[in-house]
Amino acid sequence: MIGLVTATAAGRRLAALIHDAWPDGTTVHSGPVAAQVATAWAGSDALVCFLATGATVRLLAPLLSDKHTDPGVVCVDEAGTHAIALLGGHAGGANALAYRIAEVLGARPVVSTATDATGHTALDSFGADLGFRLPDPSPVAALTRALLDGEPVTLASDSTWPVPPLSTVDEAPRRIAVTDRSATEADLVYRPPSLVVGVGASRGVSQDEVENLVREGLTEAGLAPESVRAIATADVKADEPGILACAGKYGWPLRTYPAAELSTVPVPNPSETVRAAVGTPSVAEAAALLAAREAGRDAELVLPKRSSAMATVAIARLTPRGRLTIVGLGPGAPDLRAPRATQALRRASFVVGLDQYVDQIRYLLRPGTTVVASGLGAEEERARTAVELATQGNAVALIGSGDAGLYAMASPALQLAGPDVDVEVVPGITAALAAAARLGAPLGHDHAYLSLSDLHTPWPVIVRRLRCCAEADLVLCLYNPRSARRTAQFDEAVAILAQYRDPDTPVGIVRDASRPGERVILTTLKELQPGSVDMRSMVLVGSSRTVVRAGRLVTPREYRWLS
Repeated sequence: MIGLVTATAAGRRLAALIHDAWPDGTTVHSGPVAAQVATAWAGSDALVCFLATGATVRLLAPLLSDKHTDPGVVCVDEAGTHAIALLGGHAGGANALAYRIAEVLGARPVVSTATDATGHTALDSFGADLGFRLPDPSPVAALTRALLDGEPVTLASDSTWPVPPLSTVDEAPRRIAVTDRSATEADLVYRPPSLVVGVGASRGVSQDEVENLVREGLTEAGLAPESVRAIATADVKADEPGILACAGKYGWPLRTYPAAELSTVPVPNPSETVRAAVGTPSVAEAAALLAAREAGRDAELVLPKRSSAMATVAIARLTPRGRLTIVGLGPGAPDLRAPRATQALRRASFVVGLDQYVDQIRYLLRPGTTVVASGLGAEEERARTAVELATQGNAVALIGSGDAGLYAMASPALQLAGPDVDVEVVPGITAALAAAARLGAPLGHDHAYLSLSDLHTPWPVIVRRLRCCAEADLVLCLYNPRSARRTAQFDEAVAILAQYRDPDTPVGIVRDASRPGERVILTTLKELQPGSVDMRSMVLVGSSRTVVRAGRLVTPREYRWLS
């Protein structure tokens, strides 16, 4: 919950805008300002104070306790011009909240934390979206200073996790570790959610017995409790009070599975006694492996089952799944790139793409990002490289212009990616949409996209599709229309369209849509000059209904109220 604190009518108007935007996530406080702050501080995850920063600091000073647990605080000035992340930029979420507030109010976000200002990954939130825990955050400041000052720092990890980039080296005196092993020599230690504890128990087992057995198992295996992501058991034990109490005490989710599913998991220590009781030869080992494999791409037992009088425990470690984010960069203009695309680029530790597209976004990448760029014609290589890196467990962004799913890299990458990789596709504004926007509204009714490149599709197939689209009277968006060596195909395409369309059919050509040097040509089918078209052009051919109104290309939607 976000507490909104105001002192003036102007502040209350701004707070009302925020509350209207997020009615279920905000509380508007009232009364004396000091009382508002105290109440919001005690009951909110974050505060937005529509006050001067100096006044806010004085009101908050007596309440401050711990930067890792205090609410984040954002200040907004009376005019709603600036949203200032004042306290708890990372741990309290104030930096992200400042951007959200700025978007609603049309304000400018002001974020002054060093890592954000310099583009580095913040150590106090490193891996937080993966579930990493930071048992001792006290070394964060010193390690952050080292990274900002360019001092060598090593990142060591038991497994490859899809973490954001850090500017690290292979060997250095300062060491950051990502490990579930309790005995670790490092300046800063993150605990990844890599362990699942499988539990089997007799009816009526106590919480103490389950808890003691889990603790002893972790100690015996040399594992950190902070890396436990869940407890797993048979579904017939889903209501067992002792198991539920143990899971609840440590905040561990409980995963349950039917005996039939558990019985399919090969385990080192099956028991016919257990099979007779619950219908599967293993509960603890099988449940631990099953839950760990669901969360990762594979798993192994790191503690075979051990027993007490009424319980059994086994521990499995998962192999992390990698992340492949396929990013559409849009037509070229930075302000037409989706915010989610920018976030994905800054989150990826590897960026794979065509060299000219990489050059467009290189300035966005965080220090430590590995760039894998290649030239035209290397689409298969890029797709395979991105999938291989993600399969190894890395966070990978595979980039393409426009929308990654339209004549771009999403299709080949998803043909190669298996179920052991998490995939997200970030959409982008296509070249066709950018060109259409410059021309007017040519896509107001049914339309089709067609590539004239015969590099991957035989030309006779393209001709057949072109005739069908022309006969169907669809507006046509022609991609890859004409190259320096491939000129005859475009001439033939125009001749085919002329068989089905009036010579005065409007045609729009947009070269380098939204980019420097953009050129827009409005012509007709009979006046179309092939020399004005190249591979950086988008050609839109109107249907029989497309008209030119005030110099703009329009295909009517045929609303009755406009007829």
